[in-house]
Amino acid sequence: MAKKLMKGSEAIGEAAIQAGCRYFFGYPITPQNEIPEYMSRRLPQEGGCFLQAESEVAAINMVYGAAGSGARVMTSSSSPGISLKQEGISYIACAEIPCVIVNMMRVGPGLGGIQPAQGDYFQATKGGGHGDYHLVVLAPSTVQEAANMVMEGFDIADTYRIPVMVLGDGMIGQIMEPVEFVPPKKREVPPKTWAATGWSDKSRPRAILNSLYIEPEEMKVVMDRLLERYELIKKNETRVEEFMTEDAEYIIAAYGTTARIAKSAITKARAQGIKVGLIRPITVWPFPYEAYSKAADRVKGFLDIELSTGQMVEDVRLAVAGKKPVEFYGKLGGFVPSADEILEQIKKMAEVK
Repeated sequence: MAKKLMKGSEAIGEAAIQAGCRYFFGYPITPQNEIPEYMSRRLPQEGGCFLQAESEVAAINMVYGAAGSGARVMTSSSSPGISLKQEGISYIACAEIPCVIVNMMRVGPGLGGIQPAQGDYFQATKGGGHGDYHLVVLAPSTVQEAANMVMEGFDIADTYRIPVMVLGDGMIGQIMEPVEFVPPKKREVPPKTWAATGWSDKSRPRAILNSLYIEPEEMKVVMDRLLERYELIKKNETRVEEFMTEDAEYIIAAYGTTARIAKSAITKARAQGIKVGLIRPITVWPFPYEAYSKAADRVKGFLDIELSTGQMVEDVRLAVAGKKPVEFYGKLGGFVPSADEILEQIKKMAEVK
């Protein structure tokens, strides 16, 4: 299949359609508006349904209903829009309904601005809504990865009956890169016998999708089942990329588009004799704690770089467990660090003049 030059948001939309998504419910917010715009044009061509809801709250509840019927469903938004969806996301997680949610992060808090940022890490990975639950959270660093993650995200969601979030930033959504739509590695996705599709077949139990359990004994059964599933996901789905780490004396921790800039800085640092590498979480939940923990046994220190005041750095520090220093460099306000800026931080960490 030939590659096609596409904007990130449009590639995300096409990837969803090629993965079998036929329903999209959303509400416009920059910088991800090209996703619903693309879906509004393409879904009718595929016999699907695009619906612009009256609000983000309405959109996520439409996802609950359509995905509960067994269909592949996606919604997308950006930071404050995702915040409005959090109650519904928590309901969907408890009801064990698979779907894909895309967040193209913008700078905040509040309405903030439309520039790229990574300030939603806590919200995405620590449970943005109420109660004990998780989403599988995939963090692309290229347009190709974003497309791949959306396509596989539907399979992951169906395999574990869990919502999957693709956590990018405004830059991923707006840049144009060559992309190829390659079907993910085939999984044994279980049949959706749980889906609410009518009860004409009385030989099977009624499908009841619920997140309300008044009796403690019933609620505990649900929570135990979810916790067991989360442990299985940690075992099977944790993903990480290591770049030039074999002989590294220092490690950069970064995810998303920040990580790709860090790679350029690492190449420059290597040319100046500084042995530095990158450990990039591909899944920010489940987080690849083991990769950082192992690296801490052999390197001198870590530098975490984010478009935030410092969120993922807490997970890096948990993984390193005090064995080595973990420094932080954050770029705020919607500004994005250059490779040279990151190089200067590397030199400071390595104490190179």
